[in-house]
Amino acid sequence: MTHRDPPGIIAPHIPADAYRRAETTGVPVVIVVHHTDPTSRPLRHYLFPIAVAGAGVIGVFGLVAAFLALLDFAAHTAAAIAGVAGPIGIGGIGLRLARGKHT
Repeated sequence: MTHRDPPGIIAPHIPADAYRRAETTGVPVVIVVHHTDPTSRPLRHYLFPIAVAGAGVIGVFGLVAAFLALLDFAAHTAAAIAGVAGPIGIGGIGLRLARGKHT
């Protein structure tokens, strides 16, 4: 004889005397299980999308910071090149790219 549990959630055990009495008399054993269905979704359903969105936000912040650092570097490089190049003249018209220190 194989042991099979009834479908669903059952009590942790049935007392032996109640089981033997039900077996000898043929009276069915009634097991009452108190179970409440959760009305809301568990927290893990919300945690994964929040984690993905947070990672995306951190990535975008990093991308913006890298872009601003690149722009700052480009502006400093352009100012350094303009300061070294001095005035540029074409056909008698002179253009100063940067102001000198002695102006």
